[in-house]
Amino acid sequence: MIVTSLQLEMNDNLFQSGVDSIDRLLDNVPESDLIMLPEMWPVGFFNFNRYIAQCEPIDGPLVNTFRNKAIQRDCFIHMGSFVEKADLGLFNTSLLFDNNGKIVARYRKMHLFGYESQEQQLLTPGSDVVVAETPFAKIGLSTCYDLRFPELFRKMVDKGASVFLVTSAWPKVRSEAWKLFNKARAHENLSFLISCNCAGSNNGNRYAGNSMFVSPMGEVLKAAGEEGATLTFEIDPEEANSIRSSFPALEDRVIF
Repeated sequence: MIVTSLQLEMNDNLFQSGVDSIDRLLDNVPESDLIMLPEMWPVGFFNFNRYIAQCEPIDGPLVNTFRNKAIQRDCFIHMGSFVEKADLGLFNTSLLFDNNGKIVARYRKMHLFGYESQEQQLLTPGSDVVVAETPFAKIGLSTCYDLRFPELFRKMVDKGASVFLVTSAWPKVRSEAWKLFNKARAHENLSFLISCNCAGSNNGNRYAGNSMFVSPMGEVLKAAGEEGATLTFEIDPEEANSIRSSFPALEDRVIF
């Protein structure tokens, strides 16, 4: 399974050109089975004043662009997240498309960030644990702040996940926590973890970058730095099942 994590550089040029520049960037991504993007790249996570003006429904032009791109590239695409406009409110929503352009998973971020952030004020938290059935593996979806809550990842394991995708806009000021949680969530669940974080900055906040591929044993297999980067790596999802068989720590859990 060849995966490309697009660590986008957040800046005014990206926000002005929007999906057009990303569409061109996706054309130059190496051949991959799955391409993933970071959290809230269409508006910039810290641009809270843009959330309402730039929200879109699930059948809006942004989503349709990625639906068509998945077909064109003949691969799965995790489009990162955007502000979804729905009947129940606004959500921080990420979508996973298959190579036929079908939405195979929609995850609405559960844990909304409140510290020095307006995300909790503007958005509605999701309520569903999402694991997608794919030809490669069962893949669990999560978003940024979710990394601090290991219960979610255990729930995904209970639903069969052996690969986690983490789309994120994690700030540089907490970069050591980012590195720690990426490795911990992978190793404690004996699962692969692939993260795609933002780089650059917006509204005075610098992002941590450091998107990475982490093995089920907590080893960082490949990682980006703090600048924009295209990170491509091949994993064998079956390796997670092999490790779980030889080191059955998950079977030793005590359920309280």
